[in-house]
Amino acid sequence: MSGPTRTSHPEPILHVDMDAFYASVEQLDDPALTGAPVAVGSPSGRGVVAAASYEARAFGVRSAMPMVRARRLCPGLIVVPPRFARYREVSGQLMAVLRDVTPLVEPLSLDEAFLDVGGAVQLFGDPPAIGAAIRIRVRSELGLPCSVGVGPTKSIAKLLSGLAKPDGLLHWPAAEVTTRLRPLPVQLLWGAGPRTTERLVEHGLTTIGDVADTDVRLLRRVVGESLGGQLHALAHGIDPRGVEPAQEARSVSAETTFDEDVDDPVVLERRLQRLATDVTRRLRAQGLAARTVTVKVRLADHRDMTRSQTLPRPTDRTHELVATGQALLRSLRLERSRVRLVGFRLSGLGTPDAVTQLALLDDEGEATEADGHVPGERWEALDRAADAIVARYGAPSVSFASLLDDEEHPEAASHSDADSSASGVSGSDDG
Repeated sequence: MSGPTRTSHPEPILHVDMDAFYASVEQLDDPALTGAPVAVGSPSGRGVVAAASYEARAFGVRSAMPMVRARRLCPGLIVVPPRFARYREVSGQLMAVLRDVTPLVEPLSLDEAFLDVGGAVQLFGDPPAIGAAIRIRVRSELGLPCSVGVGPTKSIAKLLSGLAKPDGLLHWPAAEVTTRLRPLPVQLLWGAGPRTTERLVEHGLTTIGDVADTDVRLLRRVVGESLGGQLHALAHGIDPRGVEPAQEARSVSAETTFDEDVDDPVVLERRLQRLATDVTRRLRAQGLAARTVTVKVRLADHRDMTRSQTLPRPTDRTHELVATGQALLRSLRLERSRVRLVGFRLSGLGTPDAVTQLALLDDEGEATEADGHVPGERWEALDRAADAIVARYGAPSVSFASLLDDEEHPEAASHSDADSSASGVSGSDDG
């Protein structure tokens, strides 16, 4: 069966971006927060802002800012802990709305996505009209605001959704793109992060027009071969990338930063165990199994250390993945080190079909026990039962006994949900 038809409409790309997503969800669910300066994140000394409402942003509060600084900027700041399960639920509702318009939807994170609506104009009108209808429907069905950019390319659509914030829509006709780009600051180019922008400004390139007028060979010397060519093309409004909806997840991960540096191996193992339990639960919820386990720690001096292990076969079993992670943590030999952050990641993802077939026998030809059940089947049944209880009553309803005195709720960790093969689908919220 052939794929969706793309038309030759000159501006077929939409970028839909929720406004202050995490904070907006919190204000939606708790009307007492409406109109208040809200920051989502941990209130601890090591906490950072995951998202800030526009009321908080008026004081200079921004995502990724240390919470201590955010409180100084906004003394009346209301800090609420993140609820990632709720954000994922709302994200699913958002993506369902977008896929009602076109199957060509490419999520970038929980709260934003590209759409190619070229094949939908005969049904729903031109792309700006489609964008306006999406905004109305998201507001009506989800109770949340979003901003939409409409343009000829992905980079232009994403730029315009940012300029439209909050709660707006911007559309640039293809014929006007290069002219409208020229006076904008160079940091608005996709790929021009803080360090790249600094290098460009050092060479007198402060606007997108400056980059467009610069010889591409000079740009490559300034910011690198690949990025120099990319920025030069984007400055001319050239972006050949299409919307790619069929992207498979690469990894599922979670990490957490301690309130104070930790040098107790027992504390580290417990926190890793909690992260791994949460990640494996999310792995199963997506119908996936993983083959590679990676453990990451950040030391007090901000050096990162990682260890990875690839298993003989994919698995979605909590006990097996947790045990592998703990062995990797021990292999780092952190007895005399102070640790600031610990993280757990599963990659090499695929469907668990083969896991079921291999569960009856391990690599050594594991025999059944006297009652006819094998240990593998028992672990699988335990995982499914735990998932069902958590889904009904919330984490951590079921967990390892060793975690009963661990005060941190698993959802307080900083998550990075299933990373996509292109852009990385994460839980960040800076819209």
